[in-house]
Amino acid sequence: MGLFERFLSVWVGLCIVAGLLLGSSVPGFFHAVAALEISHVNLPVAIFIWVMIFPMMVQVDFSSIRDIGKKPKGLALTLVINWLVKPFTMAALGWLFFRVIFADLVDPQTASEYIAGMILLGVAPCTAMVFVWSHLTRGDANYTLVQVSVNDLIMVFAFAPIAAFLLGVSDVAVPWDTLVLSVALYVVIPLVAGLLTRRALDSKGDHSRLNRFILAMKPISIAGLLATVVLLFGFQAETILDQPLAIVLIAIPLLIQTYGIFVIAYASARAMRLPHNIAAPACMIGTSNFFELAVAVAISLFGLQSGAALATVVGVLVEVPVMLTLVAFANRTRHWFEENPA
Repeated sequence: MGLFERFLSVWVGLCIVAGLLLGSSVPGFFHAVAALEISHVNLPVAIFIWVMIFPMMVQVDFSSIRDIGKKPKGLALTLVINWLVKPFTMAALGWLFFRVIFADLVDPQTASEYIAGMILLGVAPCTAMVFVWSHLTRGDANYTLVQVSVNDLIMVFAFAPIAAFLLGVSDVAVPWDTLVLSVALYVVIPLVAGLLTRRALDSKGDHSRLNRFILAMKPISIAGLLATVVLLFGFQAETILDQPLAIVLIAIPLLIQTYGIFVIAYASARAMRLPHNIAAPACMIGTSNFFELAVAVAISLFGLQSGAALATVVGVLVEVPVMLTLVAFANRTRHWFEENPA
């Protein structure tokens, strides 16, 4: 791993601080950038997210899907957690905290937006960062690729319907055209572009050109991530600095969700007797979120200054340090799995 990947939490933290300082000192600039929209899509955010996502999509190898039958239990665990558990527990926690526990602290409209942002996080399973988490836990890289590829394929068809259903259940109006446009813009198009690029670079089948391209694009992808963080926290700087309590309120259910889902997934992996190099990345995929997609969709659906956008941005704030603690825990408990058969 390169310098940026090893100290990713440090760079993200510095960019968060930079975004808050810039957003509070030159708010006019961020208001002008926020106004650069077409069909509810903020162009600068879209560009940075594309820069971040595209290199990761090039790594997705759909030909690996033919290997899903070799070790199906790890993939089954990931799919059940991602699509049958996590979206619904996230929606339930959002409703519990902002309709019941924190009902006296947040007005109903803002509470609905916070819940919507949490739902969008819960319906977006991790794609980009999962390769980092897998590497840090010494996961099976090829199997991780299979899991990511299958998840991305399912996300194309499942993200919009599940998000619309849960948002509707939470009494949030869903503009279907904007939701479908967001999925096309941030999932389908970069996925197809990554597939075509991979085929063009790997036409000879020796992977050398492809590997060189992926290596060259890594710094660009990370730069896109960091620029997106600066921009997002710059947009939300006034809200965050004026309402620090809101950040705490949003972070509490997100922390419970993240640790709770990991406990469910990790305990299930041990009960299923999965080897650690499959169990650890499978649980990381099920626990972490594709926050880039959630942020982009929240902005498209509800606007840059909305509570939904703020909730997804808090998801960025929470995700990296929390996932690093789970990586450390998974590595320390490797012996729980070493004697288990594959």
